[in-house]
Amino acid sequence: MDPLEKLLTRRRFLELTGSGIGSAALASLFHDDLLAQAPGAEGLPIGGLPGLPHFAPKAKRVIYLFQSGAPSQHELWDHKPKLSELRGTDLPASVRGDQRLTAMTASQTSFPLVPSLYKFAQHGESRAWVSELMPHTAKIVDDLCFIKSMHTEAINHDPGITFFQTGAQLAGRPSIGAWLSYGLGTMNSDLPTFVAMVSKGSAQAGQPLYDRLWGSGFLPSRYQGVKFLATGDPVLFLSNPPGVDAGTRRRFLDDLEKLNRQKEEEFGDPETSTRIAQYEMAYRMQSSVPELTDLSDEPDSVFEMYGEDSRKSGTFARNCLLARRLAERDVRFIQLFHRGWDHHTRLPRSIKMQAKDVDQAQAALVQDLKQRGMLDETLVLWGGEFGRGPYSQGVLTEDNYGRDHHPRCFTIWMAGGGAKPGISYGESDDFGYNVAKDPVHIHDLHATMMHLLGIDHTKLTFQFQGRDFRLTDVHGKVINSLLA
Repeated sequence: MDPLEKLLTRRRFLELTGSGIGSAALASLFHDDLLAQAPGAEGLPIGGLPGLPHFAPKAKRVIYLFQSGAPSQHELWDHKPKLSELRGTDLPASVRGDQRLTAMTASQTSFPLVPSLYKFAQHGESRAWVSELMPHTAKIVDDLCFIKSMHTEAINHDPGITFFQTGAQLAGRPSIGAWLSYGLGTMNSDLPTFVAMVSKGSAQAGQPLYDRLWGSGFLPSRYQGVKFLATGDPVLFLSNPPGVDAGTRRRFLDDLEKLNRQKEEEFGDPETSTRIAQYEMAYRMQSSVPELTDLSDEPDSVFEMYGEDSRKSGTFARNCLLARRLAERDVRFIQLFHRGWDHHTRLPRSIKMQAKDVDQAQAALVQDLKQRGMLDETLVLWGGEFGRGPYSQGVLTEDNYGRDHHPRCFTIWMAGGGAKPGISYGESDDFGYNVAKDPVHIHDLHATMMHLLGIDHTKLTFQFQGRDFRLTDVHGKVINSLLA
């Protein structure tokens, strides 16, 4: 066919389908749209790569409760009675070894050991140790899978957070949600595959969180996360501008799609189809997102379960409730960031308030998913970028101390989605300083998480700059003992 004839034919096709509902099914998305409209297609993947999942998944979706700032395991999850016996004595040099220190403690001449001011007790049939700061979470320990031997190479916040979100300390790699969106596709064409929400706790400040943490890196930008906001429109530019109604916006998008298609034909830039898809998603979200974020259909008993903060926009509790609603609507990856855990000073007072921000809501989320029959297919993760050291940063007093960054050993937990419930995997030493048994690296966690989603982490790759990349790079192993 003559190129001019081909172009004219394409333009004629666009003219014939360029108005009303016909243009909603975009050329690059024909298959996806038809699949989404097929009888009985609800909850089936749309898009994704051929052959994925590689095997039957345990989990369909992930809710990641990331605690930005690095919560201290010593005050929350990792009970170390020996620290009480040795309070005020120096951390043995044989224990510290060659561990790097941050600039904040490197100049200290002593490293006085300090136990938690808060009491620990065992709970549930699993007899898991939990601090009095987490009374609600203590009630669900038999649903949780504690990992007490996490470790990382990152010793500062930004590389640490970036490592957990992307599998690398340096910025530029795709986030977990982007990898899953790319590999598995979406289960709801009217909502983003990947949603991120940020809350701030009782702390007045928190570590900065950049959009790249839910970005697509070198993957096409259509796979990046969509950030939900606490004020105004839940998503930027969701509302029509003054004087623009839905019909006008639809006609505008149809005309814009024609122009973008012409540019795609001319330049062959794959980001052009991404741009079209994003405009169309924004249009569909005008009806789906307001319905999602309108909590008027939730009974008072639900708000009581999640806590009074769940009635307030932007809180962790509110975002946990929204996470359940997103999970109900088959959003693939739901990322909650909660800031305020960076307790170098005044730790006892600060962590008490911070724990109160999250305890009831995170326990309610797990319970809510369970009673709705969704926990088995929803993987919930909780943890920060690293842990805290067993010695006091700065001056140790009777009722006050701080703790510096500690990447060598810390605690996270999982629930649901095929994770083994009611276990504590791995151990730290008597000081909570080094891994004593069954180490788990970030790459191992990612490999295990992907396994629960039906993905062989060594096979989900993307070629960039001449080599194949993956979330786990060239590392990682599935920790089978964590699987139910």
